[in-house]
Amino acid sequence: MERPIDVLNNAKGKRVLIKLKKGTEISGILHAMDLHLNMWLEGAEQITEEKKIKLGTILVRGDNILYVSPEKSE
Repeated sequence: MERPIDVLNNAKGKRVLIKLKKGTEISGILHAMDLHLNMWLEGAEQITEEKKIKLGTILVRGDNILYVSPEKSE
């Protein structure tokens, strides 16, 4: 059985969707993370109803994250 941290480790190099506590959604390629769930994303975009805002390379602090959804594997 996989632990949640294992699922995120397997998502490295793949696109993830992160929802922040304030409601902001960010999508990007997960490059690295730590045990505090601080996440380094490449090619990140902030997703709004109207448009996508390119953010580039960002670090999302783990205590701001509500949830993380890895890209579906097919």
